[in-house]
Amino acid sequence: MKIALIVGHKLASQGATNKTYNISEYDINNLLIDNIIDRYTGTHTLVKVLRTTYSILPLDINNQDPNFAISLHANAYNTKVSGTEMLYYHNSVKGKLIAEVLQKNICNVLGLNNRGIKPKTAEDRGGYVLKYTKCPIVIAEPFFIDNDYDCDIFFKRRDTLIQCFIDSIDQISLFI
Repeated sequence: MKIALIVGHKLASQGATNKTYNISEYDINNLLIDNIIDRYTGTHTLVKVLRTTYSILPLDINNQDPNFAISLHANAYNTKVSGTEMLYYHNSVKGKLIAEVLQKNICNVLGLNNRGIKPKTAEDRGGYVLKYTKCPIVIAEPFFIDNDYDCDIFFKRRDTLIQCFIDSIDQISLFI
């Protein structure tokens, strides 16, 4: 089984940031995915997907032909909102199941506000990649990067979060 792990955002457009830690979504997710792949000892193949300036993300993912995909991001709003949420395509049964597993497991590890799983349509932010990626896919938003408390929790529990993703991948692979 092959699982695609997508780095949220790209070098030229790094997504939301945390001013206190001087980090971006791209920085965190690039490192997080490297750590997940380095520590994974299971039987599946994990592939990292990076967006480039000229890439079309669903096509890049589809070219890898994965069984399922997780796009790692970090939320941002107003420096005060906190929590964990997962986004999936509204009519994807398997996407919803993946979102449920990740939401439960990551909430248990980080202990942040459970903002739930959220169905998205093609017109919603993030919906394009959710609709046009052939395999089941979710967008994981484990914490709010612009919230210093959430970032503190992320850094304190990063190793546990890495293991949580690994365990979740193995758990998800049982029903995909």
